[in-house]
Amino acid sequence: MAANRLLIIDDDVRLTEMLTEYLAAEGLELTSAATGTLGLRDALRNDYDLIVLDVMLPGLGGFELLRQLREAGSRTPVLMLTARGDDVDRIVGLEMGADDYLPKPFNPRELVARIKAVLRRTSEEIIDDTVELESGPLKANLKRREAWLSGQPLKLTNAEFVVLATLLRAPGQVVSREALTRAALGRQLLPDDRSLDTHVSNLRKKIGEGEGSLVPQIRSIRGSGYVLVPPGDEP
Repeated sequence: MAANRLLIIDDDVRLTEMLTEYLAAEGLELTSAATGTLGLRDALRNDYDLIVLDVMLPGLGGFELLRQLREAGSRTPVLMLTARGDDVDRIVGLEMGADDYLPKPFNPRELVARIKAVLRRTSEEIIDDTVELESGPLKANLKRREAWLSGQPLKLTNAEFVVLATLLRAPGQVVSREALTRAALGRQLLPDDRSLDTHVSNLRKKIGEGEGSLVPQIRSIRGSGYVLVPPGDEP
């Protein structure tokens, strides 16, 4: 089986050299780019299984790079490296299409765990015969990993798609935050972790909850999780 190909975009040369050696031992093939401009070009020209992206980059910053990457149609999972304790960076990154984040400085073993969690989640195969899920005008094809609202394609990140598919599998039923985190991020829910909530918030905006009863609603159940309420159902 071919090694998973990763691209790390970070101007810390010592860090990328250390990670290249460390991740090679884990069966991961790592390519590095020291600037945002070079990283974006490489990301768009080549196929990678995951991109590790630092927020602080010379020239083209991490957020702008991520925005251009997603606008170009890339769905490659992105793990952002943020400053420790900077919640704003984490939330902004997730809102712009990152799949997960890891604060610096970090233990290489933790980075490997996060990388493997994202790779495991994005490579999981369908384990039953269900191919398409739907609720009113909202539909998702699991094999193609695509979703539509009233026939119009939705531009979802990988994490957002998994959250949607998980909720579509159990319409009207509460799905715990822990279960959604494991499904969407491939890891356990951590204390004070807002990743899942940000993904759900982005998903709500994309399916247009302002349409009222015409489209399914994703509702938060305090202390429990989230539920997809089919169109026309009472709150």
